[in-house]
Amino acid sequence: QVQLVESGGGLAQPGGSLRLSCAASRLDFSSSTMGWFRQAPGKAREFVTSISWSTTDSVSGRFAISRDNAKNMVYLEMTSLKPEDTAVYYCAAKYGTNRGAVLQSESDYDYWGQGTQVTVSS
Repeated sequence: QVQLVESGGGLAQPGGSLRLSCAASRLDFSSSTMGWFRQAPGKAREFVTSISWSTTDSVSGRFAISRDNAKNMVYLEMTSLKPEDTAVYYCAAKYGTNRGAVLQSESDYDYWGQGTQVTVSS
């Protein structure tokens, strides 16, 4: 059974930073596209960013995703946090993707973590 476990969430001040981690187990991690999604209260889950197995890091605006295939870990570095970034953040995995594949739809992913809460408030 594939497991994805997120950590690193918590309370941050506006303008601050947080780094989320996702540990994958029982997954061919180095052949999997990894993604981060988030779900704010009362809203649908939305795509944050994604990274191919063939890429080590990628920056999208205030968020940077990176991965360590040797450790089966994927990270989400969030900077200049805003109150609207408050949400539960989920890690997701899709095994067996093509080189360079970045997946943005929930339905593209096979495995999900339980989520970690991020609250941005002063």
